[in-house]
Amino acid sequence: MKVLFIGGTGTISGAITRLLAQKEDYELTVLNRGHKKEGLPASVRQITGDINNEEEIRNLLALESFDVVGEFVAYVPEQVRRDIRLFEGRCRQYIFISSASAYQKPLSNYLITESTPLANPYWQYSRDKIDCEQVLMEAYRNTGFPVTIVRPSHTYGDGTVPLAMHGVKGPWNDLMRMKEGLPVVVPGDGATLWTVTHNTDFALAYAGLVGNPHAIGEPVHITSDEALTWNQIYSIIGRELGVTPTLIHVATDTLVHLNPDLRGPLLGDKSCTTIFDNSKIKRLVPGFAAVTRFDQGIRQSIACLMNQPERQIRDLAWDTWINHVIEAASPSAFS
Repeated sequence: MKVLFIGGTGTISGAITRLLAQKEDYELTVLNRGHKKEGLPASVRQITGDINNEEEIRNLLALESFDVVGEFVAYVPEQVRRDIRLFEGRCRQYIFISSASAYQKPLSNYLITESTPLANPYWQYSRDKIDCEQVLMEAYRNTGFPVTIVRPSHTYGDGTVPLAMHGVKGPWNDLMRMKEGLPVVVPGDGATLWTVTHNTDFALAYAGLVGNPHAIGEPVHITSDEALTWNQIYSIIGRELGVTPTLIHVATDTLVHLNPDLRGPLLGDKSCTTIFDNSKIKRLVPGFAAVTRFDQGIRQSIACLMNQPERQIRDLAWDTWINHVIEAASPSAFS
């Protein structure tokens, strides 16, 4: 089976690339800008190009056709319209990575299924993903464009660590705060249930969708069945660092007031309870189950991070802001 991944080296797509590269019946090609060549398995062919340059990609792929195209780096409707122009009639399945953050906020029912309405007034990123889905489903209905929509929730692995929030330079700064005995901020009371999924589990489910005729025209989310509170998540991370973290709980509305950039990621996502019904992916991929418990997966992820100095970046601006939030949230600030 000939498969093209647009992207193919991220937290989610990299795990799928490594999995499919092990299978003899897949001929895998990745199309990206070539910034992470060292991480690709030897059996994976790479085409270097910018997918946002439609004419360049059309020329690069002029003699190519694929059974499956997996799109991992499209975020706005014009990008999927471009893909429709590039791949209509040239693939049997187009798998689009959307986002579980597109689901209704606030929820009208605690259990999220693929039928949960898509509506997120807090986050433009999520609304753009919703619009992408609408463009693709319209193409499916009108011309038979063979789309499958996949909605990940919070997926981690390969040195990534799921936190409720962190600075633009990644989670390292908050991990070091924990290790140094400094407090870290958790939105709300930390009791909100959140679902985190290891990328190797996600890859197994995604691989079961590749070339799957029953997935054409269908949206499906892929997540673990394990839900933890943010307090539990931070405590487990702290334990892997050898500490008991000091958690400062601050109302989400206060955090958004102090940093409006957090409105989408918090009000539109991580401050909301997320519990998923995964019966659809299990029906489409018989035998699939997410088997990596968070305390096991995060041990591997943190160990990997400790061997990646390029990700070990202290974020002084974030550190200063966190200290300001903690000071503002202290009881003396309201006396």
